[in-house]
Amino acid sequence: MAAHGLAWIPYQPLLLGLLLIQQTAASLPEDAVTNLREYLRIKTVHPQPDYEAAKEFLVAYGKNLTLEVDVMEFVSGDPVILMTWKGSNPEASSILLNSHMDVVPVEQVKWRHDAFEAVREPSGDIVGRGSQDMKCVGIQYLEAIRKLQAKVFKPVRSVHVLFVPDEEIGGHDGMERFIASEKFSDIQVGVALDEGLASPTADYRVFYGERTLWWLSIKAVGAPGHGSKLFDGSAAENLLKSLALISAYREEEFNAYKSGEAAEAEVTSINLSFLKAGTPSPSGFVMNLQPSEAEAGFDIRIPPSADAEDLERRIREEWAPVERNMTYEFLQKNVYRSVSAEPLVTPFDVSNPWWAVFATAVEKTGVKLSKPEIFPAATDGRYLRYKDFPVIGFSPMRETPVLLHDHNEFLNEGVFLEGVDAYESIIAALSTFDGADGPSYALREEL
Repeated sequence: MAAHGLAWIPYQPLLLGLLLIQQTAASLPEDAVTNLREYLRIKTVHPQPDYEAAKEFLVAYGKNLTLEVDVMEFVSGDPVILMTWKGSNPEASSILLNSHMDVVPVEQVKWRHDAFEAVREPSGDIVGRGSQDMKCVGIQYLEAIRKLQAKVFKPVRSVHVLFVPDEEIGGHDGMERFIASEKFSDIQVGVALDEGLASPTADYRVFYGERTLWWLSIKAVGAPGHGSKLFDGSAAENLLKSLALISAYREEEFNAYKSGEAAEAEVTSINLSFLKAGTPSPSGFVMNLQPSEAEAGFDIRIPPSADAEDLERRIREEWAPVERNMTYEFLQKNVYRSVSAEPLVTPFDVSNPWWAVFATAVEKTGVKLSKPEIFPAATDGRYLRYKDFPVIGFSPMRETPVLLHDHNEFLNEGVFLEGVDAYESIIAALSTFDGADGPSYALREEL
């Protein structure tokens, strides 16, 4: 027995190790789905997101993967969590995988399940706020790293997984402050990935830029008067003239989209957000009094190809001219040019070597990429593009309806796990790419 025991000892750790790897691989899909559902149950919903619970969950998650975990708070109560999988060449520019923790509010009565229970239906659909936007992607990053670690893969470039708090309300306390920090400079980002959109087709969608967000308020003033009196230059009349001009501009842009001349994200959208006028009364409004002020607010999204300066001239001279007793204010006005005065887009041709690596990695999974698009809304990727860093918007969810911010947002578990495989291939390829390092990338020469 002693001799037999001595012969067994050298092989026991190896066999146990192989057994653990096999068990990990066998349980991975269910563990990945369980982790996603647990994350979805954390109510990081505005206006009072539970970031503390999200922080505890993610810090434990990162440590379980033996990643370096750094928690920063540039604004109290808004944690920015950076996980690092250190590469064998930490001097090389790194890979940044970004996602946001926060989600938008829900109208619970219009959901078929509790929006924060992450119910898994018999079809495999996981119903929950954040299942598409974008808690799924954050978990896909981490589960892809888990799969690579199980295969004893070693990255050459460091891989950073970033979780930010406030993308849904502008990203000013999260990504914007992080990019301005010394920590961001220290990690030497070479390329970043951020959120995309689900694809109703069999192909993945990918995004190389996004429309610029402007929130505009225009106000008209005029003399008040009795409801029976007709006179020129009332506040309501001045505002109505502007509304007619804005409506005509909107129709022109909308027609370009409806005719197929341009994609939805390639036209400027302008939509009325609020309309305010009148004198309130206990029963509603005073009906026989013409108001002295009238105001309207608009959500405007401008594609990189549009002439934003001309649009601003139009606002100043036509939509809110001083000669009609009008003023305007930008409640939010995102930049539309980078620090090098270039459009906020990431090239998807030979001028961007990262693009070819990304596209090839996706194709190796057996899924095609659709034609690169402009993202119709705003993401935190704009802060990176403003600094001339290449950013690829990619959420691997195909054959899935686009339901971000919608009722009954869901993601099928099979689609989710397929996305883990996609990011496994992408992370492996980008983290071992031996070109396009540091400032040699064309768009960063001036930084």
